[in-house]
Amino acid sequence: MNSIRLRSFSHFFLALFLTLAAVGNSSAQDVGAAPAVSKEGVTPGSSDAGNAGAAATPAAAATPGAGGGDAAAIAAGDALFKGNCAQCHAVNDVVVGPALAGITKRRPVSWLIPWIKNSSKVVASGDEYAVKLFNQYQKQQMPSFQLSDQEITSILAWVTSQEGGGKAATGGGAGTDKADPATDTKLGAGAEGGAGQYADVLLIVLVVVLIVLVVTLVIIANIMKDVLRGRKDLDGRDIEILEQRFDWSKLYKSSAIRIGAGVVFTLVILYESVQGAMGVGLTQGYQPTQPIAFSHKLHAGENQINCAYCHTSVYKSKSANIPSANICMNCHSQIKTESQEIKKIYRAIERKQPIQWVRIHNLPDLAYFNHSQHTQVGGIECQTCHGPIQNMDVVYQYSPLTMGWCINCHRETPLNTKGNGYYNNLVKLHDQANGAAPFTVSSNGGTECSKCHY
Repeated sequence: MNSIRLRSFSHFFLALFLTLAAVGNSSAQDVGAAPAVSKEGVTPGSSDAGNAGAAATPAAAATPGAGGGDAAAIAAGDALFKGNCAQCHAVNDVVVGPALAGITKRRPVSWLIPWIKNSSKVVASGDEYAVKLFNQYQKQQMPSFQLSDQEITSILAWVTSQEGGGKAATGGGAGTDKADPATDTKLGAGAEGGAGQYADVLLIVLVVVLIVLVVTLVIIANIMKDVLRGRKDLDGRDIEILEQRFDWSKLYKSSAIRIGAGVVFTLVILYESVQGAMGVGLTQGYQPTQPIAFSHKLHAGENQINCAYCHTSVYKSKSANIPSANICMNCHSQIKTESQEIKKIYRAIERKQPIQWVRIHNLPDLAYFNHSQHTQVGGIECQTCHGPIQNMDVVYQYSPLTMGWCINCHRETPLNTKGNGYYNNLVKLHDQANGAAPFTVSSNGGTECSKCHY
C-alpha cells in the first residue's frame, strides 16, 4: 500500500514536470517567432532615366515653381534625384553643391533645364550667375546628365515638395510611397531582436524553475524513503522496492546499448564527413579586409546613395562593376579630403594604378549568371542575394550562392508576366496543367541545366 502511494506521488511530480516543460517550450516558440519583415531594397531600374521618365507626367503638370506637382511627377522626381543628384546635393543643406531649396525661385525653369543637362556649356557661355556659382564652389564641375525636360521638371517638383524639411527631407519624397530600406531593415532587426531577447529570458526562467522542481522532487522522495524505513509494518516486497538500486554496470555492459552507441557514432562521423565535403568551395560569411575602409552602411544606408551610382552597370550588364576611383572623386574631391582612407584614393589616381579591391562574391566559371537579367528584368532587390548591405560596415558574403540555393529561388519566385504578351500562352497552358500554382521561374524553364551550364 505504501509503495503504491510512493509511486503515485512520484508519478504526479513527473507529470507536473513534463507539463511545465511542454508549456514553456510552446510559449518560447510563440514568442521567438518574430513577424516577417519585408526587405525593401533598391527599386530595380530606378536609376535608369528612361524608366523613371516613363512614370513622370508632362512637365507642365509638375509646376515646380508654384510649389505643386502631382504625386506621379513627384515620385518620378524622387527616384531620379536619388539616382543622379543625391550624391552631391541635398534640399535644405549644402553637401558638395549648394542646397536646392528655393531653386525655382532663384532661377527660372527655362534656365535650370540647360544648366542640369550641361552646366559646362552654360558656364562657357559667360552666363553671370553660372560663372559666379562655378567659382563659389571651387570650380567643381557638375557632370552632364542625359535627362529629358520632363524628367528634370519632375526632379524640380520633388525638390519643391521637400523644401523646409531639413536633412530628413532629403531622404524621401512626400509624394512617394517607397519605404526607406535602411529604416525598414533596422526596424525589422530591432523587432526581431526584442522578441529573441524576451524568448531567451523566458527560457532561462523556465530552466531555473525546472531545476528547482527536480531538486524538490528528489528531496521529497528521499524524505519519504526515510519515513518508510522507520515503519515496522512493511512487508518483504515493500522493503525490496524501497532498498532497490539501479545497477549502472548492466547499462554499459549491455550489447544492445553498445551496438546502438556504435551506430550513432558512425552516423555522426558520416554526417560530418558529408557536410565537410559539401562545404568545399563554399565561402558564405567570407569577409576580407579591403585596401580602403569603405562603409556601405555610411554610403548606402545613412546617406542613401543609390547602388547604381557607384555600380553603374548593375541594371545594364552581365556583371555589376567595381566603381573606378573617379566616381569616388565626384564627392571626395570636396568631402573628407584630409581622411587617411581618402588619401589612398588620391595616391592611386596619382600613380595611375587601380585600387586592389578584394572580390567577395564569385561564382565558378562553369555557371552562367547575368546580373541585369535578375535586377532589371526580374526586379530582384539587392538584399535578396547580398543581404542587408545597407547595414554593413565591412561587406561579407551573405548567401551561400550554391546550386541548390539558386534552384530553390527559381522554384519559389513567381514570374511577373503582366503586360508581356510573350507569356500569355505559356501562362494559359501552365494554369490548365497546374491549377492555382503560381507561374514561377522554374515554370519557364529556370531549372533546366542548359540555363546556367552550357
